[in-house]
Amino acid sequence: MSVKKNLAVLAASIIALSGPAHAQINVLRDAEIEQWIKDYAHPLYSAAGIEPERVNILLIGDPTPNAFAGGLNMGLHTGLITMADTPNQIEGVIAHETGHMSGGHSARSAEAYAKATRPMLLSVLLAAGAVAAGAPEAGIGLLGLGQNIGLANALKYSRGQEASADQAAVTFLDKVGHSGQGLSEFFGKLRNQQLITGRRINPYMQSHPLANQRITALEKRVTASPFYAVKDSEDEIFRLKMIQAKINGFLQEAHVTLRQYPLSDQSEPARYARAVAYYRSADIEKAQREINRLIEWDPENPYFFELKGQMLFEFGHIEESLTPHRRSVELAPSKALLHVNLGRALIATEDTENYSEAVKELKYALLLEPTNGFGWFELARAYGGLGQEYLANLATAESRYQAGSPSEANQFARRALPGLKKGTPEWRQASDIIIATNPEGVEAPLLPSADDETESRPRKQRKTGDPQGEVPDPV
Repeated sequence: MSVKKNLAVLAASIIALSGPAHAQINVLRDAEIEQWIKDYAHPLYSAAGIEPERVNILLIGDPTPNAFAGGLNMGLHTGLITMADTPNQIEGVIAHETGHMSGGHSARSAEAYAKATRPMLLSVLLAAGAVAAGAPEAGIGLLGLGQNIGLANALKYSRGQEASADQAAVTFLDKVGHSGQGLSEFFGKLRNQQLITGRRINPYMQSHPLANQRITALEKRVTASPFYAVKDSEDEIFRLKMIQAKINGFLQEAHVTLRQYPLSDQSEPARYARAVAYYRSADIEKAQREINRLIEWDPENPYFFELKGQMLFEFGHIEESLTPHRRSVELAPSKALLHVNLGRALIATEDTENYSEAVKELKYALLLEPTNGFGWFELARAYGGLGQEYLANLATAESRYQAGSPSEANQFARRALPGLKKGTPEWRQASDIIIATNPEGVEAPLLPSADDETESRPRKQRKTGDPQGEVPDPV
């Protein structure tokens, strides 16, 4: 499938709700960017007394410079990342949203937030280039499965909460020894943009006023901090430029990216952006040339190999893609998305000898990220290729469960259960799904009893989504 067709598939997957108040939530997945965000966010979560691994971080494909938080969930817009001048500006915003989380701000609509986070539960693979289960070849890199919901009317908060989050942000930044100057700078940018764009700004911003008094109070606290003069290192700024280049390469029109990063610019960020832009333009020769030069420059970077493998895979060079995909996994074994990339490529060879390796890679990925619906879908394909029908049905059931389709999950789990040995982890998994999704009045077969030492631990039925049940607060 061509790159243009891939983009068409993505566009078709984004279904807008009617009404001017509805805001689009386009959740993206990328292992490199997610790790970069965590490197700044996790120390701040710890400073706030929040267990870092409990927080869901969402990358939102939106050009507006914004972020939001609710419950134990935080979303950052790509526009926030690409607009920032320094990592400290983004770190400041993360600290502010951490203030919302630690303060328990905004609990308005569990169902609205459930719809917003469902793409996260689906775990659509940006890094693998997958847009929709059932069409794994349809996708290019940093693409997401859009889920549009009306949050603008549901997001209610007060200036008091915002001021509280500002002050908490500086406290958390002080605890990690970093400056709050970036937060103050970002709010200055945001205020200026509001003045320039007026009614055309994102609905999140319209309902989130930045009073002059609030900014003044923040600046007083920031300048009084003993860490005010702490600056980002050159390496940190360079890493931000690489992340910005990757986002621009994937989310901008290719011709815009090539103007922004012309051939006269031989820096590594420019090469990164051009590699993606050429790839998206279906100029695989130029794309490979740029990514190969980056690999020569940094042969230990797993994400360069990931991109190279993705390029080869999407343009039909399946066997060739295995080597860079395997290398990416070797260099970053803890990244679930990279294991799914490799597993998907192994399945695509249509060589039964590769299916067992695919099962191994995908099962490991799902140990790291159990809610990865696309990973479960690919595991079902691998089991199907091996003729293991019951395990394929079980993996499909889990995939549909993670996708928020309880009736389908129930059906596939029931198909799987008769072929699974009672008391095994797989049998308990199928039983869990049946219990969580069992329609009223339908008897659940072969389910564990209270006296069974291998008793299943029923999962919550995914009806209202996130267990915190809170709507995110935007910046």
